[in-house]
Parts: sequence; C-alpha cells; structure tokens
Amino acid sequence: MQGQTKSISFDGREIRLTTGRYAPQAGGSVMVECGDTAVLVTATQSSGREGIDFLPLICDYEERLYAAGRIPGSFMRRESRPPERATLIARLMDRPMRPLFPAWMRDDIQIAATCLSLDERVPADVLAVTGASMSTLLAGIPFNGPMAAVRVGLLGDDFVLNPSYREIERGDLDLVVAGTPDGVVMVEAGANQLSEQDVIEAIDFGYEAVCELIKSQQSILKETGLTQVQPEEPASDDTVPNYLEKNCSKSICEILKHFEQTKEERDNKLEEVKNNISDTIDGLKDDNAVKKSVAVNNKLLGTSFKALTKKLMREQIIKEGKRVDGRNLDEVRKIESAAGVLPKRVHGSALFQRGLTQVLSTATLGTPSDAQEMDDLNPNTEKTYIHHYNFPPYSVGETRPMRSPGRREIGHGALAERALIPVLPAKDTFPYVLRVVSEVLSSNGSTSMGSVCGSTLALMDAGVPLKAPVSGAAMGLIKEGKEIRILTDIQGIEDFLGDMDFKVAGTEKGITALQMDMKITGLPVKTVAEAVNQARPARIHILEKMTEAIDTPRESLSPHAPRLLSFRIDPELIGTVIGPGGRTIKGITERTNTKIDIEDGGIVTIASHDGAAAEEAQKIIEGLTRKVHEGEIFTGPITRIIPIGAFVEILPGKEGMIHISQLSEARVEKVEDVVKVGDEVTVRVREIDNRGRINLTLRGVPQHGEDLHSEPSPTPVAPLT
Repeated sequence: MQGQTKSISFDGREIRLTTGRYAPQAGGSVMVECGDTAVLVTATQSSGREGIDFLPLICDYEERLYAAGRIPGSFMRRESRPPERATLIARLMDRPMRPLFPAWMRDDIQIAATCLSLDERVPADVLAVTGASMSTLLAGIPFNGPMAAVRVGLLGDDFVLNPSYREIERGDLDLVVAGTPDGVVMVEAGANQLSEQDVIEAIDFGYEAVCELIKSQQSILKETGLTQVQPEEPASDDTVPNYLEKNCSKSICEILKHFEQTKEERDNKLEEVKNNISDTIDGLKDDNAVKKSVAVNNKLLGTSFKALTKKLMREQIIKEGKRVDGRNLDEVRKIESAAGVLPKRVHGSALFQRGLTQVLSTATLGTPSDAQEMDDLNPNTEKTYIHHYNFPPYSVGETRPMRSPGRREIGHGALAERALIPVLPAKDTFPYVLRVVSEVLSSNGSTSMGSVCGSTLALMDAGVPLKAPVSGAAMGLIKEGKEIRILTDIQGIEDFLGDMDFKVAGTEKGITALQMDMKITGLPVKTVAEAVNQARPARIHILEKMTEAIDTPRESLSPHAPRLLSFRIDPELIGTVIGPGGRTIKGITERTNTKIDIEDGGIVTIASHDGAAAEEAQKIIEGLTRKVHEGEIFTGPITRIIPIGAFVEILPGKEGMIHISQLSEARVEKVEDVVKVGDEVTVRVREIDNRGRINLTLRGVPQHGEDLHSEPSPTPVAPLT
C-alpha cells in the first residue's frame, strides 16, 4: 500500500497529492490533503453507450460527517441525500472539468470526491476540484488538462491564498479560480461590493497559483512514468455536414439576419428549413452517400444542422458585429420591472423582465426560529437568508414532470443568494430571517441574473432596508482563432452556441458576485478582465431601469409580516428568562401571545403582530434580567401572600418578598392585617441573599402619596409599567 506523495508549497500552505495508495480498482485516484483536510478523488471510465449525443459526465462530492467528528442528525443516523453545499461543490468540480473533455467523447465518466477529514482552517472544495483533474489524468482518460483551482480571499488590502473558513467570513472576497495552461476556465466569487479592478487583480493572483498546481500535476505524471493521453478525434464522415452547408447556409443566414422576428418565429423557420432538407434527402436515390449516412445515424441530420447554425451565427457576430436579434454587442435587451405585483399577504413581490426572460420574485419575513439548520461539514450551522430558484418546464414551452429541484436550480439559487448577502441589513438592526423565491415564468437566457434583479425589488417591496440595490448581467463570448467578441446580456441561443457564460452581479459601488463558465479550454486573464469591465455599464443601466419601479425600501412592512423587537441581555441571565423546564419563557409567551427566541450570545427577539404585546414581553424580560441593588425603591402590586410574608412584583416578571417582620414598625400578627393581594405598595430593597432572593421592607418607606423623599434613597423610584 505504498504510494507516492508530492508536496506543493505556496503562500505558507502545503498541499499534498498522494497517488497509487487508495482505491486501486478505480481508473485513477488521488488523496489531496492540506492541513488536516483530506479528500479522496477518483475517476472511472466506462465504454460508451449507443444512441447518445452528449458526454455522460457525472461529478459527485460526498460528505462524511465523521470527517468532523460528528454523527448525522437524521433518524437513520447516516448520511442520505447530499446537502445543498455538497451539491454546489459537485457543480464546482463539474464546471471546469466538462469543457476539457473532447466534444466527441460519449463514454460514461464518473468523478467522485469524498471528504474524509475536515480541518476548519482548510475548505475542501478547491482540493476536490484539483483532485478531479489529477485523478482523470491518472485514469488515462482523454482530457485537455491538467486543471487546478485555488481560493482567493481579501483581508484588508492583502490577498490570501486558500483562506480558512474564518478568514473567508471576515474578508471582503471569496473567489475560486480554476484554470488550465490555456488560461482561466472557471470563476466563482462573492464580494463585498469590490471594484472591477480589485476583482481582476484577485483573478490574476489566483491564476498564478493555479499554474503552480498544474506544474505539480505534470511533475507527478512524469515521475510515475505515465504519459498524458492526448485527445484524438476519430475520423468522421463529412458527407452530411458538407451537403447541409451547400444547400442550407443561404436560408439559415437569411433567418439569422431577420432581426425583427421573435424567438418562436426564428425557431419555427429554422425547423422548417431542417424539415425541408430532410424531405429532400429522403427523395434522393437509395445509393446516395448523404441518404446512406442519415439512414445509418438518424441523429446525424439534427446534429449537423445544429452545428451549421452555430457556425453561421458565430460568423455573423465576428464579421458583422450583429446578433440574431439585431442588437449591438454591448446592448442590453428591453427591460420592464414592477414591485408589489401580488397582494400584501405576500410580504414583498416583484416582476422583472429582460427581453423574453421573465422572473417573479417574492420575499418572506420570518422570525429567528425560521433559520435553516445546516447538517453538513461547513462550520456555519444555520442560514438566515435563503434564496430558492424554480425553473418550471412551461418557462421554455416544454412539458416534463415537476420534481424536486435539480443541481441547476440549486446552483442558480445559490448564486442569486450570494449576490444579495453583502447588501442585507445587519442582524442586530433587522433581525428577520429572509426567504426569497424566484419563479422563472419565461426563460431566454440569464434567468439567474433576472432572479438577482427581481429579488432586489421584492426585498425592497417587503421593506427590507438594503444597503444598495443589486443588478446582474450575463456576458457571453465568441472566439474564432484570434478573433474574440464579448457579448453583453446574452440570450438563450447565444449561451447555447457561444463559448462563455459569465454572470456579473453588483451595486453601483462594486461587484457582489461572479460566476464564469467556459466551453473552451481557457481564456487569458486579460480577456476575462475585458468581460468584467464591459459588464459594469450594463449593470448600471439595468439598475436605473429597476429603480423606476421602486427606488427605496418601503417605509412600512406588510400588515401580515411579523413585528420584531430585538435587544440584548447578559448571556449569564438567559437561564433566568427561560426558567426551570422553560416555564418562565412559556409563561411570558402565553401571557403576551408572542414568539420569543434567545440566542446563545444574549440577543432576544420577540415576534408579534401586536406591537403593544411585543413591548410588554420586552418589559417583562428586561425586568427579569435587570440587576436590583440594595437600597433601591420600587412600587408594585402584592401578587401573593404566605404565612410569613408577602410577595411584590417590583419589576415585570421579578418578585421580592416582604417578611412579616418588615411590614410595619409595630408587631404584626397576621400578614392580611397590613396588606392584601392586589394592593400597590412602595418598598425598599433590604438585602439580596446569597441565593439571589430579593428581600424587601415597608419600614420607613412612605406610602400612598406621602413624600417619597422624606428619607434619602440611593436611586429614583422605578414605577411598575
């Protein structure tokens, strides 16, 4: 079980790649370690399947809670369906790997990463991405790698390579860069309204480290005597593609240059051209080479027609600078937006439309107990801002079963969530838990950025005091040889037939989120920078259109939203508020008809639709936690009587006792001879015993309108409220 370990050191961190020791029956395997984080990544290839026209690549990321010394919290006490964070890491592996496989490959490929140990100083996700490349190379799978990924943080003015969870939380940037020898192939980032220049410098900084990891993978291959398998496209029959190019190019070009038509009209015309050429081929003689090729492979005609359409559309953009809808390369589609489109039982709502992409977003305000508990390896155990994204089949005019959200829905929701987190109000000033749901009603490109825009409007409609509104735009790219064209606000066909989908979200001040995916093997940082800079005027234009619908948050919340009061108490007194078995806090909630949450740090949040009831609960809790000192004077009612004395509520929820000997200067035979339940009395704190019990006295304290200042008192009277 001896293996080979290669260590790479940069920026004070050491990454160890161990090969040849684990999972010997997998096609290729590598253990990637940094600190005490260890991720086993394997890659396995199976022979191709008949009848498929895509690459069946599966990337999985598995979490084992023993990696953090924990037992799963489910009823079965074992891991079941992956948590959302694991799904997002699986996507993080898939996105830079997929474009690096040859387009002609049809073999089943599965890359599985399993986190076996987690060090809270070292996130496992970027290790899994780098491990995906190394294991694929070791498996001898045709692959345009190596590829590697690093994380870049920003603390103060300094970039930090592969920061810890705590440094990510404290910093202003959380950026993952993946790249190949050809350039950057994937970017994923959340930022605290950073300038375009700061983000570009961070990408450049990260790519330098990526190059070091790429060299290390090449070194391992050399030391193990393995040769990287170079992808070689199998010989193909060009008979059908050449026939289509000769007979269909003119018709397709005319359709692509008819800028006034709708997407549906364009799709129908292209389908008509394809059907006509299909009928023409059917009418050819049986010994015709074109007819024979189509007969052998019934998907060949559709695949070749799609490839020709892609080629002609790209040529039109490169040579003429015109897109299929007639826009210039840097032009944004028509924008319409509206806030408050649903009744106020929905706490906040908005409709955002850009071109044919339409998103309905809603915002719901909840109490702290509505926070989502996270049962995964991430140190953060709860979420107080949740963004969900739904993509129903009718949004693209299709039919399919509507099941639970897939990886795409989870990923798009997480991107929109990340874009808005930097502008949310602080928890101590706005303690609501927020859930935003974006329903894609119509899709023609950039629905995730439409979700960002619609969600911003919905939150403002709900009265959430955002620091600034956020907008987003998706950038595209066409690369033919040395010719490169960057497209602003891509629509569906440009995403499908282009080389890049680069989503940029942010405020007028700066960027809050990035996500870049490629269909080619990499881009120079210079080209990435051009796309980032070109996105800014688009974002600002979109922001201006959004603020025509609503420019500031509503001054009042929906009448159906809960009202929250939040304040802090001494954490040592939390037990006093909760009481034995929770009896005290339960009594307060029943008495005031409120909902009360107390965090470990001492933050108390009271929720109620009745503001007066919430204030009453606050006074009771403040009374329970207010420290009482000897000599203070209070006025309050007699709440109960026992043979040896009477109890007085000196503060809401807090009682002290007057011993029978302290009821009068004279001897008292029976407590009821002096006071009755309900009487208002003014008392002085005589002492607080070693068990915290408050002992009171009436002796020498003026009553019923007598001069309370006839005797000096340490503090003013605190009347019962």
